[in-house]
Amino acid sequence: MAAEATGSDAGDPDDGMSEAEAVHPHRRRNIALLVAGTYFMENLDGTILTTAAPSIGAAFGVASLSVGVAVTAYLLTLAVLIPLSGWLTMRFGARRIFLTAIAVFTVASILCAVSQNLTELTVFRVLQGVGGAMMVPVGRLSVLRVTSKPDLIRTIALLTWPALAAPVIAPLVGGILTTYASWHWIFIINVPLGAVAFIVALRIVPGEERLRPPALDWIGFALTSVGLGILVFLGSLIADAGTASQAGGAATTPADVILPIALAVLGLGLLALATRHFLRAPHPLLRLGTMRLETFRLAHSGGSVFRMTISALPFLLPLLFQDEFGYSPVVAGALVLFVFVGNLGIKPFTTPMLRRFGFRTVIVGASLGAALSMALCAFLTASTPFAAIAVLLVFSGVVRSIGFTALNTIAFADVPHVDMTDANTFASTLQQVAAGFGVAIGAIALRGGEAVVGGLGAFQFSFVVLAILTLLPALGALRLSRSAGENIRPTA
Repeated sequence: MAAEATGSDAGDPDDGMSEAEAVHPHRRRNIALLVAGTYFMENLDGTILTTAAPSIGAAFGVASLSVGVAVTAYLLTLAVLIPLSGWLTMRFGARRIFLTAIAVFTVASILCAVSQNLTELTVFRVLQGVGGAMMVPVGRLSVLRVTSKPDLIRTIALLTWPALAAPVIAPLVGGILTTYASWHWIFIINVPLGAVAFIVALRIVPGEERLRPPALDWIGFALTSVGLGILVFLGSLIADAGTASQAGGAATTPADVILPIALAVLGLGLLALATRHFLRAPHPLLRLGTMRLETFRLAHSGGSVFRMTISALPFLLPLLFQDEFGYSPVVAGALVLFVFVGNLGIKPFTTPMLRRFGFRTVIVGASLGAALSMALCAFLTASTPFAAIAVLLVFSGVVRSIGFTALNTIAFADVPHVDMTDANTFASTLQQVAAGFGVAIGAIALRGGEAVVGGLGAFQFSFVVLAILTLLPALGALRLSRSAGENIRPTA
């Protein structure tokens, strides 16, 4: 695929951008919005199926918990294939892979909607995961390649909202679709969205010169995919166990404790071997050199903890509202939607905040605010006025949005454009695992609370645990140099 020349629109050579990357600002924004839309579809499909599990189980004649295999299959496929996205991009080009991924995701959605049994649904969810694993990382890479450092904050802000919005609105959207239509519509809604995304991508995503990458690092791919797959499966296992326990499932047996420990040891052991391999291999699948950059390291060490804890909140809140407060699923979903209100409401002010206070102060403040919001959730009771709950959840949405945007932006502050493919692949892998483990962290905290206090106290215990964990990113950010991120910090 030939590179697109842009003549006099070429970027500043000092910025590290090629002529193909220096596109018009309006086109750059449209590409970012397009990728944000595909990111939303991928995130929504990762969580929305859980709400429809009872309806799908009834249609297929299986237990609701059995439908969890379709959720796990999707998340496993994402985790296993995302590390491969960087090599495929170099081999076939970002535009071609992005278009193919959208098409695969859309066709798989149709197949999921017409599934006749759980086996078919699971197989087609794997196919959907193949599309999602390529669609989001490659789409984000397409955006990063056409974005100069000064425009990085505004661009990343557009790409951040889907990760914040999808887990929050999924319970409500899933509940409405399954209540007033049928579970098939969870997948059918992807079809027009995917078709529009494909047509738009065909028109606006620029082509680029395809590279000739070295042979695929099969050893690294095998170690990483199996290790990540085991850990994501472990996270789903823990989350399912936590949900079943809260619903009054069977008591914990020794096997329930031994199996997760064994999986954790095996998964982490394989990833340790993969890390050793990547540091020694001449052409590794994942290049770990970007972890030497202070900004990238913060975004994916303390930043991963931040992603995990705030991803646990949309899991815990609906359970609290339904199981302890007695609210209906629709009311519970509508309340959680106030988190999304906070997410969107603060967006216009995120860039001015970073301009005024800088990354270090904003990340510390957002982490402290997120920890405070989780601690305050521990004081919620069935008698708490709806208005007070709404205010708290809006505040929670505000601080999580600020933190997400700042961390996702500073991750690429010091990454040269020539290394963006490797950095994006590594970042996408870490972020997928962190988001996937968010529900697991919430489930572990909840089960710990049940063992210690039980009832409403279990939720209070879990919120306090999450609040303490959320303080860790603040401690990491305090160690940042004051000049960190200054090269992309917008000026007045």
